[in-house]
Amino acid sequence: MTDDHVYPDAPGFKALGPSQDAAVAIAPRAPRIRAVVFEEIAKHPAGVTADEIAAALGMSVLTVRPRVSELRRLGEISATGDRRCNASGMTASTWRVAPPLPRDPGLKGGA
Repeated sequence: MTDDHVYPDAPGFKALGPSQDAAVAIAPRAPRIRAVVFEEIAKHPAGVTADEIAAALGMSVLTVRPRVSELRRLGEISATGDRRCNASGMTASTWRVAPPLPRDPGLKGGA
């Protein structure tokens, strides 16, 4: 991977070996999956868990959770502060589209 293709812009890994191999394998599909995951989150303004997203999209939660992490790191989603029980019996964060950043009044044209 080149320097411009690093986490969160591209799937990351914690260790060389299988984790790196998985990141490299998913990299071509990750942007599209991330977009689909974001679209699903946008359908749930009150929040949705990664497990619920995976179920709604018919995907593995092991594919969805890293995309949720990437979206969070990119600032596109934020935790609601609520938690719900997931398939493992533990509680999981619920996610929603992040509110837009406030406009900088010092910028001309309101950009």
